[in-house]
Amino acid sequence: MGFFIGTDVGGTFTDLWVSADDGQTRVFKSPTTHDVLGGVLDAIALAAEAYGLSFEQFCAKIDRFGHGTTVGLNALLTGNAAKTAVLTTMGFGDTLEIGRLKRQTSGMNELERTDAYLRNRIPPLIPRDLVIEIDERIDVKGNVIKELNEQQARAEIRKLKDRGIEAVAICTLWATHNPSHERWLRDLVLEELPSVFVSCSHEISPGVGEYARMSTTAGNAALGPLAGRYLSSLEAKLQKAGMKVPVLMMTCAGGVLPTAVLNDRPAFALFSGPAGGVMGSRATGAQAGFNNIVTMDIGGTSFDVGVIVSGKPIMRSEISVAGADIRVHSIDVESIGAGGGSIAYVEFGELRVGPRSAGANPGPACYGRGGTRPTATDADLVLGVLDPDNFIGGRMRLDVEAAHRAIDEHVAKPLGMSVIEAAWSIRQILDSKMADLLRRMTIERGYDPRDFTLLANGGAGPSHAWVLGDELGLDSFIVPAAATAESAYGTGNSDLGFTAERPAYVRVSPGTAPSADQLGKVTAALASATDEVCRNLSLAGPRGDIGVERFAAIKFRGQTNYLDVPFDGETFTLDTFRAVTNTFEKQYEALFGRGAAFSNAGYELISVRVVGSGALPPPALATKGEAFEPRGSRPVVFRDAKTPVATAIYRTSFPKDGETTQGPAIIEFPGQSVVVPPGASATADRFGNIHVRLAS
Repeated sequence: MGFFIGTDVGGTFTDLWVSADDGQTRVFKSPTTHDVLGGVLDAIALAAEAYGLSFEQFCAKIDRFGHGTTVGLNALLTGNAAKTAVLTTMGFGDTLEIGRLKRQTSGMNELERTDAYLRNRIPPLIPRDLVIEIDERIDVKGNVIKELNEQQARAEIRKLKDRGIEAVAICTLWATHNPSHERWLRDLVLEELPSVFVSCSHEISPGVGEYARMSTTAGNAALGPLAGRYLSSLEAKLQKAGMKVPVLMMTCAGGVLPTAVLNDRPAFALFSGPAGGVMGSRATGAQAGFNNIVTMDIGGTSFDVGVIVSGKPIMRSEISVAGADIRVHSIDVESIGAGGGSIAYVEFGELRVGPRSAGANPGPACYGRGGTRPTATDADLVLGVLDPDNFIGGRMRLDVEAAHRAIDEHVAKPLGMSVIEAAWSIRQILDSKMADLLRRMTIERGYDPRDFTLLANGGAGPSHAWVLGDELGLDSFIVPAAATAESAYGTGNSDLGFTAERPAYVRVSPGTAPSADQLGKVTAALASATDEVCRNLSLAGPRGDIGVERFAAIKFRGQTNYLDVPFDGETFTLDTFRAVTNTFEKQYEALFGRGAAFSNAGYELISVRVVGSGALPPPALATKGEAFEPRGSRPVVFRDAKTPVATAIYRTSFPKDGETTQGPAIIEFPGQSVVVPPGASATADRFGNIHVRLAS
């Protein structure tokens, strides 16, 4: 027996999705540990035990190991990344401090953005005293107008020896057009500081715009030593135990790559967890025959939302973390601090929920690990949604009395209401915040949510989906069989993917066209990016041909922001330019309203991006299952806190095709509880997914 494995490290739990070669799938969850690695190994040990194998025997039978983690993201958020220095052009040392207008609020949650006390208090990614200015200069055309002063550069680099520097980011002016000085500086750094991790901007973020380029390169450098140590340690331990395949890391853009390909660019995997959830939903939607999907994931610390249109996730060109804008091609996932661990509290006579979270330790009060603050999980337990004896498949028992005490002390008594009413109020506030984010990701972007299928993921997603579906005006939603570990499922089922970008600056005045020389430079940039993509994907061993998509970053002349526009063809001709600008104007008006486009301004082409994919056939999933097992009933609060409803309880690990039940009911999987409200019905498909039809 061989195993296909997908793993994801969340803020509260580490998830493991396993598909045996007979097609049967199982999900395992283990609390996330401080060192991250321990939680992954614990989850694998649980799986090995469940299959009657030793840890070593299980590892020896792994045919594929997909992985997503928050290691890098948490390091940047908590300031625990590697100590990093930046080398830049003389006169540009303040770039990270100046940033953009939104730098002081970039990456903040909805509560933090409205807190005036927090403004101007987010430090730059790298402190100013570790940003070193080098005497050199290259102009916009790539001409060297001031040769690099090697003596000055070497002296400055030597000063870093005694400062505990672990990584160096090199970002000089116009290195996108001529990287010779960055390469020279890299050689000097490796001579003087041979053990440090080095990132160069022309390799990591080769786009016009010095702030985003420097911020991305600095972030990548700061993550290098940490991410490299973690991934190499994980792979080494598993291979020592007998695993013969490489760890395939999920990238922000939704493909997986061997860790060896990502060793020098850890920023590409910064949002691997949320990206894995969207890719898992994409695979589930394809099984069920849906191409337009709104995917939501409610975990312990956050609520994540992504949108898939015509089978493709909506993408973005930058992500914001801890006040830094990191320019990496990424699936567009928006998050708020709303999850099972979100803490409820009363402030100035008002009930608030989140964004603060109890995390994994001590966790919600009901976990019995020392937590005393009430959370959304405590509220669901009090409301009857969760079974205290069957949490994550019965491996953890929840303390109902502790949940009651926490809600009573911190919410019910301060607001003068009963514990049940307080718990329902916590639930209503949390659901309202999540519904607002769903509307922002759909309606505010020009999408009618009624044209989409809602997929409910995460440990708490299936129990909240009925309210959120109703808020969006939907008549149904789907709970994947692996919903509690959909991100892990995504890492175990995604194809190989790699993205390369090249600068291709073309400025076109109104009523004119780009010259043959300009078009030739864009074609050359396109060929270079395509070559890098194909080379890296070939190293990863795809099954079959490599697929390539091409995009141009374009904006109206003089504007700040650009859109990524897809186009066909290996060369960039005048006809291609006209097709790209025509598509750009349509996209622009779709976003900002009819008539917003202004072709009389002219255009600016910023860069080209090539996105490659290589097929990795996913495992064949079994279609047999089991009947819903009746487990009696219990009172559950649906709409009225004063009138709990007797609700039928069922259990299953993988329901058989066509299995159905009527609401009110709760279908308990290991790690997730599907709530079927009164008047609704639930039916399982042949892949174990639950389709819930809501009452009209």
